[in-house]
Amino acid sequence: MRILNVTETYAPFLEFGGPPVKVRSLSAGLARAGHQVTVLTADWGLQEREETEERKAVTERSPFGWRRLENGVEAIYLPTWLHHRRVSWNPAVSRYCRVCLPKFEMAHIFGLYDLLGPAVAAACQKLAIPYVVEPIGMFIPLVRNFRLKRLYHRLWGRKMIAGASALVATSEQEIEELCTGGISRAKIVLRRNGVEAPASWPEPGIFRKKLGIPAQAKLVLFLGRLSAKKSPDLLLRAFAEAGKGSEAAPMRLIFAGPDEGGMKARLEQCAGQLGVATTVHFPGPLFGPEKWAAFRDADVFVLPSQNENFGNTAAESVAAGTPVIVTETCGIAPLLANEAGLVVRNDAREMAAALARILSDKKLFGHLQAGCARVTQNLGWESPVREMESLYLRCVTQEAMGEKAGESGRCS
Repeated sequence: MRILNVTETYAPFLEFGGPPVKVRSLSAGLARAGHQVTVLTADWGLQEREETEERKAVTERSPFGWRRLENGVEAIYLPTWLHHRRVSWNPAVSRYCRVCLPKFEMAHIFGLYDLLGPAVAAACQKLAIPYVVEPIGMFIPLVRNFRLKRLYHRLWGRKMIAGASALVATSEQEIEELCTGGISRAKIVLRRNGVEAPASWPEPGIFRKKLGIPAQAKLVLFLGRLSAKKSPDLLLRAFAEAGKGSEAAPMRLIFAGPDEGGMKARLEQCAGQLGVATTVHFPGPLFGPEKWAAFRDADVFVLPSQNENFGNTAAESVAAGTPVIVTETCGIAPLLANEAGLVVRNDAREMAAALARILSDKKLFGHLQAGCARVTQNLGWESPVREMESLYLRCVTQEAMGEKAGESGRCS
């Protein structure tokens, strides 16, 4: 099958969080299964990035921007003329759709609130090419630019969703959000995300040594964008509370991730006010071996998000054998609850109590650590890839049957 994946952000721009990791894993899995997969995305500075990083892919010029081949997947990076935060204007998308879209049998659009998805969806509708939309947790606006997001839905989002053969949700929580928003349950397909663990693991202690963290210190890890949606400030307050009067080993808190909207400065100020500034570290974004070294050296990983359609970083922590604490508003929570981690409300006191339990109760910690291995067995990408193959085939078949029915009607 010839498949087009459409995403605003893609590898190697992993600083954009989960979407580029997800799309890369799904695309590579589909390519290994024998499908021809192309990723259409925006160029966020590919040439400059490749000059500073080790090249792992073949990159060349194409009529539509840069063309990159990696793991059997073709990626087209359209030139970016203007951009604001994660939204870009890529005029070449129209020409790409006109010239290249007819060769594809299926399209998968990841995300909302960008301009690539609606452009490809409109072209697919004209060419009778089926497509699915995966909102990746963006359907309900939670932070920033509420009016602009509502305007987006009025101008493009509703039409794009209405024309989709299906919507892909990654958790029951996201299904409920979509249904509440007026999407028919029959149109929604559930498919979890997966996790791709490294072929080899970093040696224990590398991450702690780099930051000067003692081996006996209890290490609490947050890894992700420092954004309001992910509530790092709540975790900071919980960390300070959990450390009060503790006679156990000293605690350290790591905020690893790119700053968003000045959140790092607010966290630093708050850490000073709470009296924990010397025990909080900001190493910046971590990728590849550095990321996995952080997971391996942490005692517990915390995902305190207000809303998370799945929670890829929690899955990665579990794959590394590190127990987690996640809020009940994370889609992955039911897969981890009391097996590989604890699930709490988005509340600082409740999170502080969970931190204290997991770091002081050796029996509980051992149970959750052992559970990480059991949960990881069911978190690979093999099953999600097979589910997408089945969904695509069903969409293509239904489209073909619809065309035949239309032809029959015209002939009668």
